[in-house]
Amino acid sequence: MIYEIRNYHYEPSQMDAYRAWAVSKALPYIRNHLDLVGFWVHIDEPPQVGGKPLDELGSATVTWIIRWNDIATRHRVMGEVFGSEQWQEIMAANPGQQNYHRTEAKFAQAL
Repeated sequence: MIYEIRNYHYEPSQMDAYRAWAVSKALPYIRNHLDLVGFWVHIDEPPQVGGKPLDELGSATVTWIIRWNDIATRHRVMGEVFGSEQWQEIMAANPGQQNYHRTEAKFAQAL
């Protein structure tokens, strides 16, 4: 198994609208099509950072994790799931593409 950890630096001032969209539209679709481990949005608590300081974007405001059998399956399924007409309609209702300041996906194995 591999895990895809997705971090989004979504505009903090738009998080209430994002939460409403995620709960009502995005999460039902994602849960129905992917093995979603969890989906989290930040709370108003400052991050605890050690080592080098964060850049101007700060910490991610949204994080979600998907479980996959292998990377080949991930590449195939992600294109199908997020290339669908239904997902395009869901994204059209998103509070704004301009609110994504950075998106990151990294892959990990459990120890």
